[in-house]
Formats: sequence, structure tokens, C-alpha cells
Amino acid sequence: MTMISFDELNLSKSEDGLVPAIVQDSTSLKVLMMGFMNAEALQRTQEEGRVCFWSRTRKCLWTKGETSGNFLYVKEIYADCDADTLLVRATPAGPVCHRGTSACFDTLDHEGFIRSLSALIRGRHEQMPEGSYTTKLFIKGVKAVAKKFAEESGECVIEAVSGNKERFIYEASDVMYHYLVLLEQMGVGINDIEKELAARHR
Repeated sequence: MTMISFDELNLSKSEDGLVPAIVQDSTSLKVLMMGFMNAEALQRTQEEGRVCFWSRTRKCLWTKGETSGNFLYVKEIYADCDADTLLVRATPAGPVCHRGTSACFDTLDHEGFIRSLSALIRGRHEQMPEGSYTTKLFIKGVKAVAKKFAEESGECVIEAVSGNKERFIYEASDVMYHYLVLLEQMGVGINDIEKELAARHR
């Protein structure tokens, strides 16, 4: 976990010694919620590895999930360029919002799903559960996975040339799934691809 010292933060804009803390899903990168932290909340968050806020209404510390069990397990913490706002990347243990939804912001549910799917595929590779199609692909090995990826890519190209958008989306989804399986088979993650593309862009 990236450690942040509260003393390093800029409180010039704060009248109550609090800084906003934006919580982001560490896997999908979906923005989950926003709360406020003081020095004690930040310290407890880093010591316990679970997101803790300062409640402005109750005037006390509260660990997210302390009543529901839906904790936010911290992976990384960053300060912004002005050092007056925190970004907390965390793994949610369940619904984040009191409404039972995955986030407090009503963004599209499928946002960030590709990263979530990538994490699920990684889990299949680690656990190899019986009956899973993904498990069967990993058992067959890289040649079979690569061949399947090539086959799906060909079908995707056919639909693109035919101009059938609906079928293209369907086949492109097959391509993306098998692409993620192939990445996992090769020990490569989405972050590795992003890093390479970013280097090319520069």
C-alpha cells in the first residue's frame, strides 16, 4: 500500500481539517464513493487496510462496512497534484452504496467490466475450477488458446466487412474474451498493454 502522511497534505482550503477522499475500485477503476478523512481516519485506514472516514454528521470515525460487512480493502492511496484530495483504490467486499448498488454514483454498470472480467479470468487460471470453459482453455495450453483467438478474430472481421453491426459487437465480444484469456496464458495483464501503448504514444 502506498503510504500517505497527513502532515504532507495541504489544508489551506479546509476549515475543519478534513480532506475529500475519492474511492475507486482497484480492479475496474470505477469510482465508488466519496467521503472525508482527517488525520486519524487516514492513519486508521492505512493501519487496518480498510477505508475509514470522518463522519461530518455524527462527528466521529466510521469504517465503511462496519455494520454491513461490506468493507473497502485498501490497495493504494494517492494525493492529488495540490495535495488537498486523496484517491483511494480499494477492493469492495460487497455493495458500496446504502441503496445496495455497487457505487454511490449512478454510472453505467458495465463501466470497467473488461478489467473485472480480466480479474475473473485470472482467478479461473489460479483455481482451475472444474466445468469452467475458461479452465478447459487453460488446460489445452497456449496453442489452443491462440488458435481460438484467431478463429474468433476471423469471424469478427467477416461481420465487419458485411456491415452487420449487431453481429460485429457479438463477435468482437468473443474476440475480447479470448484475447484476455490469451493475455493471462502469457502472463500479461491489461496494465502491461497500456504501458506499451503509452510508451508508443509518447
